[in-house]
Amino acid sequence: MNRKRALISDTFKVKKRRNGTQKFGAVNDGDGPTDVRSSLEYLMTLFPRKLFDDRLPPIVMKHQLYSVHDDKTLVDKELNKLRERGELLMFQLGFDSDAFGLVFASDYKTKVLAGEDGRPTRATVERFLEKLLCPCTELSFSKDKMLREFLFTDSEITHLVKSGVLTVRDAGSWWLSIPNSGKFTKYFLQGRKAVLGMVKKSKYSEVLKAELEERRTTSHVKFHMKYHIHDIVGAELVESIPTTSGALLRCVES
Repeated sequence: MNRKRALISDTFKVKKRRNGTQKFGAVNDGDGPTDVRSSLEYLMTLFPRKLFDDRLPPIVMKHQLYSVHDDKTLVDKELNKLRERGELLMFQLGFDSDAFGLVFASDYKTKVLAGEDGRPTRATVERFLEKLLCPCTELSFSKDKMLREFLFTDSEITHLVKSGVLTVRDAGSWWLSIPNSGKFTKYFLQGRKAVLGMVKKSKYSEVLKAELEERRTTSHVKFHMKYHIHDIVGAELVESIPTTSGALLRCVES
């Protein structure tokens, strides 16, 4: 089990930028906008709604924005503004400590309430959403906050966990979560592995971005190829190098 976890961590961890290494990660050669909110909206359009029967809100990984914008500090600052205004929610998705999902608050509320239709937990979930969208910028909630500030009972917290808007972090605290997102994480990770494999198997472990976008994919790649390219560039699993033929993606030596 430990070996398996180590392999998952090595393959899927968001790379830390190496000192002295120039980042070439902006994949905005004609297909990406310039301001952070517009970039976020653009990346949302690549999310495969139909794959999940339109039950999930569009999800973008925070590091995907780093593939469009070189200035991480600017991205983080603009995202914090959106969160403070109650327009955006951020989630720790669990497969890596640096993996944060972004969802527009309005989309989250719509999908969560749609999933609660006819369920006895709906009233409790609606109350939680009111607290969450006031706005609230936390990624997780302690038992003290849930009981004393949000005024939920222990049984109501259990209902929120069952509904999927909370997931256990540790004893006495819970992560904010996206209901039914387990399949998203599964497809996201297997797609990442498959697309990285395509780059590694190319000559010199590098391939033109335009060529990769046109590659025929296997059944393991269920998302739009551009979605995965923004992922592997933003996570610094590949370098994106400007050339006269367009962006060249090259595997980063581990």
